[in-house]
Amino acid sequence: MESLQSFAGSLSWADGLVLAGAVALLFVIAFWAGRKEHDTGDFFLGGRQVPMIVASLSFVATEISAMTIVGVPAAAYKGDWRYLQMTVGYSAAKIVVAFLFLPAFFRYGCTSIYEFLRHRFGPASQYAGSVFFFITRLLASGVRLYVACLGIAVILDWPLEAAIAVFTVVSMAFIAFGGIKAVVWNGAYQAIMFYLAAIAVAAWLGWHLWGQLGQGLQAAAGAGKFTAFDFRGNLTDPLTFWGSASNAFLIGLAIFGADQELVQRLLTVRTRRSSQRAILSTIAAVFPLIALYLLVGTLLFVYYRLHGQASVLPADQSDKILSHFTLHVLPAGLKGLVLATIILASIDSPLASLSASFVSDIYRPLLRPHASEAHYLAVSRAGVVVFALILALIAWASKSVTEALWFGLEIMSVTGSAILGVFLLGLLTRVRANRANIVAMIVGSLTVLALMLLSKEGIFIKDRKVIDIGWTWLMAVGTGETFLLAWAGSYVLDRRMKEHSPSATEN
Repeated sequence: MESLQSFAGSLSWADGLVLAGAVALLFVIAFWAGRKEHDTGDFFLGGRQVPMIVASLSFVATEISAMTIVGVPAAAYKGDWRYLQMTVGYSAAKIVVAFLFLPAFFRYGCTSIYEFLRHRFGPASQYAGSVFFFITRLLASGVRLYVACLGIAVILDWPLEAAIAVFTVVSMAFIAFGGIKAVVWNGAYQAIMFYLAAIAVAAWLGWHLWGQLGQGLQAAAGAGKFTAFDFRGNLTDPLTFWGSASNAFLIGLAIFGADQELVQRLLTVRTRRSSQRAILSTIAAVFPLIALYLLVGTLLFVYYRLHGQASVLPADQSDKILSHFTLHVLPAGLKGLVLATIILASIDSPLASLSASFVSDIYRPLLRPHASEAHYLAVSRAGVVVFALILALIAWASKSVTEALWFGLEIMSVTGSAILGVFLLGLLTRVRANRANIVAMIVGSLTVLALMLLSKEGIFIKDRKVIDIGWTWLMAVGTGETFLLAWAGSYVLDRRMKEHSPSATEN
């Protein structure tokens, strides 16, 4: 009852109208796009009939996510614009994915990109790649869901658990019905909303700061708030250009080229060339969007500084700054727009890709290889529900996370680097590895996990780190180690396997 009273008290009828209209349109699009799902080809790839511009906008929405909407303004409010360095590495990664990864996926007609590993190495590599994807995507997306629900809980004064429950149910409902077509078309709609919300909030702040804007921006510049590129050669600082850009390049290869959630959108178009144009066009779309949300964070710093509130929130709660501002400052209508944008971003989940990988990589080849398409479609929808519940549990367990934007990227390095190392081995060499890939992926992930823990202050030694290395270098370590171990191990493990079982590594 208290939550409902807070909802009624904090949102006007105009906010409610904007919010209701935005969510209603989500379901209208899902119903329209997701009708006539006959088989897993429709459910997972949309029959490869999605327009290129829609796939591109959907890719942008998934790349941005609620973590970016909430976390990027918080990073600029608390720090500076150095997150922009990441976009340089991401852009370079998209070019490589367009011309190295996508041609291979279309050549083999992949529904799940881990089918490429079966064609290139063997079934064991496909199973391992899919399992590692489950771990990577569930952990990273669980943190993303937590950040989105945290923002919603602050604005509506809901318990975090209630926000997680509501948006888990909504996500599983529209994705289980509409499949990837509902996800892709709604992604395009969400991307447009992301732009509208950022422009609206930045414009409102600029208008209300107009008389003092020059003074405020000077203060922000004096505090280093506009620092975007840091070219110092400091390996211990994760936010130098070299650490950020190289890490973003490798993370970009991992999530844009070796992560089913992102690549699945690029496989819904008709041709390889359309897919390449879709990902390359996102370079021009994402950069200004990130800059807009960074600008919002800096303007929030200026706004509160000029109003005598230099620290409106404790440092460990800076992730809530946009939600706090929305709740307490923004006018009716605009408050509803920001809330609707966060809600839409939180609904865009990886459930379709997780279900696609489970059915294509695990269930169909290992458990029921000769079932009907109707059966696989039913299992796909059931998979959406199961993965939604797992994501909700991970989001709830992330309650103690601070600086979630960086944490989400950090945990992706643990298993994401292992997947990327094996994909690069398959794409850049002619090495025949299968068992060696599994060993290399496990060892590489454990190495990165150990380095991550050793570089955390207070984990093993009170108030100290065991080693001092920026977390942005972990992706490079894990990817390189996995690649080299799989390459070297293939001459021992897989040569021996081939000698004893000639068909074991056949495509």
